[in-house]
Amino acid sequence: MDKYHLYVVLTRTKTIVSRLIHFVSRDEYTHAAISYNRDLSVMYSFARKNTYNPFVGRFRSEELDKGVYGLQKKLPGIVIELEVTKEQYDKAVELLNEFIRHSENYKYNYIGIINSWLGRSINYEYRFVCSEFVYHILYESGIADLKISRNLVKPQDLLDIDGKIIFRGDLKQYKNSRVNCVDP
Repeated sequence: MDKYHLYVVLTRTKTIVSRLIHFVSRDEYTHAAISYNRDLSVMYSFARKNTYNPFVGRFRSEELDKGVYGLQKKLPGIVIELEVTKEQYDKAVELLNEFIRHSENYKYNYIGIINSWLGRSINYEYRFVCSEFVYHILYESGIADLKISRNLVKPQDLLDIDGKIIFRGDLKQYKNSRVNCVDP
């Protein structure tokens, strides 16, 4: 029987925005992404559109050696492997593909950040922040239910999802880690 997995990636960069979120939240991780590749060759999230402009965000693909991540000398992070059913996996991929196909419709949820900090449960159909998006994929696929509104989910909250931590440390070293090697 085949096993299916999704990967939740939590990070904290040295950007001003990440430092501000960390200062306010005191959370270890300030950004979340999701991948269906163990090697994290492509991850998906809501983040800045352009590497050097933190004020315009959108749905996007991310890679560990490009964009903001590529500018980091060290990238503290954690990778959580979620074992899922074929149906859950297929639903998650279907949802991700919907975001990819219609990426121009989705915007960064700046208002949602304020609502989240104030504890207000308000969701917008086409607006997300990173952790809200990751949780949306997991919740709508029947993989996880944190029992809170998606806009209140912070990256740190995703540690409460039932999964296996397969890597913790400098994600710049992830590609060379044993966890990414195929067992002989």
